[in-house]
Amino acid sequence: MAFSLSSFIIVSFVLLTATPYSSASLSPHYYDHTCPRAQEIVKSVVTKAVAKEARMAASLLRLLFHDCFAQGCDASLLLDNKTGSIVSEKGSNPNRNSARGFEVIDAIKSALEEECPQTVSCADIVAVAARDSVVLTGGPNWEVPLGRRDSKTASISASNNGIPAPNNTFQTILNKWQQVGLGLVDLVSLSGSHTIGFVRCTSFRQRLYNQSGNGQPDASLDNAYANQLRTNCPKSGGDNNLFPLDYVTPRRFDNYYFKNILVSKGILNSDEVLFTKSKASADLVKKYAESNEVFFEQFAKSMIKMGNISPLTGSKGEVRKNCRRVN
Repeated sequence: MAFSLSSFIIVSFVLLTATPYSSASLSPHYYDHTCPRAQEIVKSVVTKAVAKEARMAASLLRLLFHDCFAQGCDASLLLDNKTGSIVSEKGSNPNRNSARGFEVIDAIKSALEEECPQTVSCADIVAVAARDSVVLTGGPNWEVPLGRRDSKTASISASNNGIPAPNNTFQTILNKWQQVGLGLVDLVSLSGSHTIGFVRCTSFRQRLYNQSGNGQPDASLDNAYANQLRTNCPKSGGDNNLFPLDYVTPRRFDNYYFKNILVSKGILNSDEVLFTKSKASADLVKKYAESNEVFFEQFAKSMIKMGNISPLTGSKGEVRKNCRRVN
């Protein structure tokens, strides 16, 4: 489904009138003079990466979520282990064997260091790459507030405890979003990120076999769909077998994710509970399923809001020369 002119006008109006820039120092024009080609360079590298592997768009989008929910949007997720000082967030339960796209971020950083050394932060690279990934797969565009700086620390504890898990209850998921300043509308609209990308068998196996305690599929999951999933997601083994989060249009950013939930074909428990555990949440699912334009409008607003979680600005943090380690 194409992003219509009317939808573009709606999103443009939203960005002009309701952009929630946190920290007055963040601005879409932050690099206009110091590195004017910064966003062009990010887009170029992301475009090549997604052309090479379509799944990369979802992976880059996911990096922003998992970075921002642990210590804020500070590129702490990108730091590798360093003996005695840094335990990498890449080893946390939400990231281990699943977070990916780090090589693409490295390539972007390398190109930017050639263009304008030690100017563009890794945190801003992650935010812009996420936006470009959405646009490249057919989603909405928005201006990314820039000027974040990079953390000198990481927190595997914050990553383990702050990032919602697929099997969390609805209330636990909502609480984790509220802890970082996001609300129900943000939760539902940004869950729409699951319109692209893939998920491992291990993340939803319990819905196919034992969530009800009788070895049968979760009653809230369409039975025919559950049986289809079972063919490649056995009771044991096959943990890393991949399945599309949106089985209809897995590589296109649209509102089919919400349409799937309405017919009990949301693959994750965290998808299903948006429709079955809260009337307010269910109403939003219906709203976004009915209108791609309304979904795109809110998604753009909520992405800006999420990208503004606890940014390091001014003299805080640093601009890393290499995204994997502090200077």
